[in-house]
Amino acid sequence: MNISQEEIAIAFSNGEFDRTYPFLKEDIVWEIVGENTFKGKENVIANCKQTAEYFNSVETIFKIEDIIKSDNRIIIRGTAEFKKEGKRVNFIKACDVYEFDDEDKIINIYSYCIPEKK
Repeated sequence: MNISQEEIAIAFSNGEFDRTYPFLKEDIVWEIVGENTFKGKENVIANCKQTAEYFNSVETIFKIEDIIKSDNRIIIRGTAEFKKEGKRVNFIKACDVYEFDDEDKIINIYSYCIPEKK
């Protein structure tokens, strides 16, 4: 499968987690800054599945505002809006920093998620 680091990062940031599983390093670390840290592919996938359940329970609107590339790093900045029955239930400004190894596997993810104040 020929997929770029940028495409892998976009898929993950857009909640298309299952597309990214083959590109997760076994000892990956995903830090959701200020909330939680998941160590190891199995734990990252478990959190992805739990997060995907939430995404499937609401209408999700992801917008990418910026993509920055540098060596084996991809940074994606954007927003996530969640609606239920046509009403906004949550809005998040987010920045995901992906670090890849030389085999295009993700070794670290740092997610900064700032919810909109109501």
